[in-house]
Amino acid sequence: MNISAARTVTVLATDVRFEADKMNVQLSDGRVISVPLEWFPALRKAPAKKRNNWRLIGKGVGIHWQDLDEDLSVEALLRH
Repeated sequence: MNISAARTVTVLATDVRFEADKMNVQLSDGRVISVPLEWFPALRKAPAKKRNNWRLIGKGVGIHWQDLDEDLSVEALLRH
């Protein structure tokens, strides 16, 4: 039996930007994930000032919104 080892690659968020109906997350490997705000009701309903008040957690493993008590992981975004 041939067993190959899987290599784990960690991709981190480096920036977050919002458009009217979507969130764009820049990744450390150059990709951008664009997801509809419809998937995240807390972000969709929030005013732009609160939506834009985010910080990276775990050096980019996730994104945290203090004002909204909301956390998203890059891994979860990639699985959507």
